[in-house]
Amino acid sequence: MTNSFIAQFEQSFKNNWDLPALSDYKGITLHYKDVARRIAKLHILFEECGLKKGDKIAICGRNQANWGVVFFATITYGAVAVPILHEFKADNIHHIVNHSGARVLFAGDIIWESINEREMSALEAIILTGDFSIVYSRHPSIHAARERLNELFGKKYPKNFRPEHIAYHHDEPEELAVINYTSGTTGFSKGVMLPYRSLLSNLQFAQGALVLKPGDKVVSMLPMAHMYGMMFEFIFELAQGANVHFLTRVPTPKIIMEAFADIKPFIVISVPLIVEKIYKKQLQPILNKTSVKMLLKLPVIDQKIKKKILTALDNVFGNNFYEIIVGGAAFNHEAENFFKQIGFRYTVGYGMTECGPIISYEDWSKTPLYSCGKAVQRMEIKIDSPDPENVAGEILVRGDNVMLGYYRNEQATKDAFTSDGWMKTGDLAVMDKNGYVFIKGRSKNMILGASGQNIYPEELEDIINNMPYVGESLVVDQGGKLTALIYPDYEQTTAAGITDAEIPRTIEEIRMKINEELPQYAQIAKVKIFPEEFEKTPKRSIKRFLYQNV
Repeated sequence: MTNSFIAQFEQSFKNNWDLPALSDYKGITLHYKDVARRIAKLHILFEECGLKKGDKIAICGRNQANWGVVFFATITYGAVAVPILHEFKADNIHHIVNHSGARVLFAGDIIWESINEREMSALEAIILTGDFSIVYSRHPSIHAARERLNELFGKKYPKNFRPEHIAYHHDEPEELAVINYTSGTTGFSKGVMLPYRSLLSNLQFAQGALVLKPGDKVVSMLPMAHMYGMMFEFIFELAQGANVHFLTRVPTPKIIMEAFADIKPFIVISVPLIVEKIYKKQLQPILNKTSVKMLLKLPVIDQKIKKKILTALDNVFGNNFYEIIVGGAAFNHEAENFFKQIGFRYTVGYGMTECGPIISYEDWSKTPLYSCGKAVQRMEIKIDSPDPENVAGEILVRGDNVMLGYYRNEQATKDAFTSDGWMKTGDLAVMDKNGYVFIKGRSKNMILGASGQNIYPEELEDIINNMPYVGESLVVDQGGKLTALIYPDYEQTTAAGITDAEIPRTIEEIRMKINEELPQYAQIAKVKIFPEEFEKTPKRSIKRFLYQNV
């Protein structure tokens, strides 16, 4: 079992047969026996449709229990899963289905309404994830098989479906398991080919680093089609016999907080934006009060206030979690520093789709401030720099987690690796003598100053985003001068009585205040105000490439 990814789930389904597995928040719950039964029915349908091992099956829709069923039905059959982010536009979905060569597409209701089957010429069937009804097929036999599915299932398992009937595909380490199309900030999606060794290595990392018991609960709020959410809010949980609760609606802060209070998850997987919003909206206004600032300077009272804040924060996340793992994007330094001061149980991990996704991690109790941990087991990290401890260089990685390459894109695959086999991440960092990694930014984002200084826009944005009345920002190079693109926090400006006409002056004052703290080569020359939020990836990273020339 230690060498087989799929065997872990055969065992988990058998061991946890009567426990809850996949729940739609405020909706249905499927127990492990229900998941196994639905997988068995889909396997019959796949056989009747003539699907073979290695065929591609695409899945596109919002998180829900049946999404998880389809994913496991696909890989346990020996087919290749092609998860597609439901935020993608129809043209992108058409492209991915065609590029991957998917024979079947499982789609959510909303996705089905937006796509055009005639744009996906090789597709043989479209099946709704909600009830597995077939809404499009090129062969009458597929419809017939779906109509007779219960009958076929009864014939195959005449004395009821039992744990001993579970016998899945045996996976090989280098066998292709998933093609995950990235939602990166630098342009069009590429199909990352992840073999079973990558999935298994990621799973074994989680099993070694995190404690999760049968029956423990976890809230899934990240998109399942993204490797971060898929691996650590779904795959790991099902291997351990835990109960995954999917937020089937848009995960607004209000819905997330309500779910945490109800479910009380044991582990919380989050992107920085969610934690930062809690800091900025709920904590920062209190901490900025003169009276509180004064009290925080008094040793004994300081500790009492911090303890109260820590208790309130714990309650926000359900007060039952071991730690909150933050990843997927850079974490705001001011928020991170404060959380570290009060002893909040968070840690920052680092990874990318191409590594399925984990690269570095450390337990919350050991991680140095602003670090994203150190290389996880079966992975190596080196910094491409003459002085890795002091001069940032590109993070290079190798190990079991690393992808096979990009699907049907030999040039991109070649470009992603060094001549001696290290994968280029595109991220810049320094690494201390103990192996802890401190990320500076994306290499593609780095701006070269007039005198040759390296300017990391993410660090400047960190400062800008902590200023009052700033919702979010981007720093870009325009004609050799730094320009800050700012989306104001209109909720704050309205509460402060600042009119829309006064916002430009307010933001300009912020620019001047920021420049007082910055070295000459990193001064913000001008600001541009944006009336709406920047377009983002599902990880909530801003799509920078859209704003380079605005």
